[in-house]
Amino acid sequence: MKNLFSPLNPLLEKSLQLYQKYERFVPVGSFFAGVGWDNLTLGRIDRLADSLILLAYLLLLGGLIVLLNLVEKGIVRKPFLLKYKEWYPLTIQFLLGGLFSAYVIYFRQSASLTKTSLFLIILLILLVANEFLKNRLTNIYFQTALYFLASFSFFIFFLPVATKIMNTWMFLAGGLLSLGLVGAMVYLLYRLLALGSREEFRRVVILLGSLFTVLNIFYFLNWIPPIPLSLKSGGIYHQVKRAGEEYQLQFEQPKWYQFFKNDDDPFRCAPGDTVFCFTSVFAPTQLKTRVYHRWQKYSDSKGEWETTDRMSFPITGGREGGYRGYTLKRNVSPGEWRIDVETNNGRLLGRIGFDIIAVEQKDYQLKTIFR
Repeated sequence: MKNLFSPLNPLLEKSLQLYQKYERFVPVGSFFAGVGWDNLTLGRIDRLADSLILLAYLLLLGGLIVLLNLVEKGIVRKPFLLKYKEWYPLTIQFLLGGLFSAYVIYFRQSASLTKTSLFLIILLILLVANEFLKNRLTNIYFQTALYFLASFSFFIFFLPVATKIMNTWMFLAGGLLSLGLVGAMVYLLYRLLALGSREEFRRVVILLGSLFTVLNIFYFLNWIPPIPLSLKSGGIYHQVKRAGEEYQLQFEQPKWYQFFKNDDDPFRCAPGDTVFCFTSVFAPTQLKTRVYHRWQKYSDSKGEWETTDRMSFPITGGREGGYRGYTLKRNVSPGEWRIDVETNNGRLLGRIGFDIIAVEQKDYQLKTIFR
């Protein structure tokens, strides 16, 4: 091991030369390689091994940020640490890329095509931008902001998975834990004189407080996906019933050209018909909560959506394809409808839109599938 890390080690010297020669291609290559690797290797969000790897990335990232600042300020003078100081920003970049790539994969599963996508878009921007920001990774403000966002994104999904509890208090606890971790790093840098002045320390603290406040506002505006829950599938049907370990779903027989139609949208409603909404929601193992279906109809006269019902059913996490359940509604009127699939505190998991068309009689056959 001593020879491997010797300042004259030819393997590391050769690696550095190759990196410098092809440096302009590294960002694009590392971006696609990192995203591809995470897509292949990351499993379920409640898999302990993956969470521990991300936690190790997070702690190593904090240690490298401290080391980089100590080297930049001339506080660390050991030849071994100075020899490869050019690698520190690259390693920080790699760790940030690994973290944000994993977060994009996890949060994408929980985000719907609504305002909850905003936080996912921010993570995507950070993931892409990280690949081209190596020269800015020596800036303490930039380092602090990225490290806090990386910590925050980790703890708001890790704590519910670890404790099997998902509510607002657990989200706030994740934010406070992130604030404590990054705050401790900043205070350590201040005590080791790696921050230029007390004023610089104050500015970094204000930055942290501002980010913490903004992300909490995002949460209460429902702009952050309700991770670790995710809507795996959902649809509208003429009939849903339990059949052993499966659910039997019935919908209008599709036309020959409707290859991908697997539910009733539009729903042709004959007198006496009942509308069923079936959903499958993934939750981590042993996490117990309730899922709500908010039935809404668009009012042409008012120009807004009106809630007609909010019905729920309990779910227990662990099933790979998600916990299945359904709600139903009778005596529906024609028009434009949607069902918001929500958590117990009103956080949006997904939305199912459909139209109801009144018909005088059933002139169609039903197709049956099992889920």
